[in-house]
Amino acid sequence: MVNAKPATQQIVEIKEIKDDIVYLKGGGLRAVIMVSGVNFDLKSEEEQNILLYGYQSFLNSLDYSFQIVVHSRKLNIDGYLEMLRQRELQEQNELLKAQVAEYVEFVSSFVQMNAIMSKTFYAVVPYDVIQVGSKTIAGLGSLMEGGSRAPVATTKEEDETVKITQLEQRVEQVLGGIRRMGLRAVRLNAQELIELYYNLYNPEEKERTLAIAKDMTT
Repeated sequence: MVNAKPATQQIVEIKEIKDDIVYLKGGGLRAVIMVSGVNFDLKSEEEQNILLYGYQSFLNSLDYSFQIVVHSRKLNIDGYLEMLRQRELQEQNELLKAQVAEYVEFVSSFVQMNAIMSKTFYAVVPYDVIQVGSKTIAGLGSLMEGGSRAPVATTKEEDETVKITQLEQRVEQVLGGIRRMGLRAVRLNAQELIELYYNLYNPEEKERTLAIAKDMTT
């Protein structure tokens, strides 16, 4: 008997997505920021140095790690080609109609012969609670506190609020650091997060374009 493949939900570590936050099964939280790209090679040496020093300063200002993700995917131009075909059908001038048809054929053939990749850049901001024995530690700073105080009882809702507050503070810090380098940075909302993870875990299907991506390229 052939073993059934596990469902995607069993493989991924995501518990749920709500309020612009990714909740992991292990209790961690994640926020995702889309960042505009920059052609570093086209910058002057002075501009390159400014970017490098700005990035170094940004990293040195953080007391936690965050993840940089480059999502590369073959460019999907089906929507663009369909728009051109509709334009061809509506065109009254026969010469222009023929030119549009030739252009559609050229673009379609070119993309088939050449793998044109699109790249999207993301910064993933984490917040994880560290478990040490029976104690829950919110960060390394807690290790410096004295151990003589009695533990304070907190509810699950209070713990969740603290975690969210800490994550939001980190998000603002990362957003500010990226923007100070002259890059555009926008946090993904819940719907955009769902579409992003759908694309990542279903690479064989037609990609769902994030609405926010259009704003980042204009």
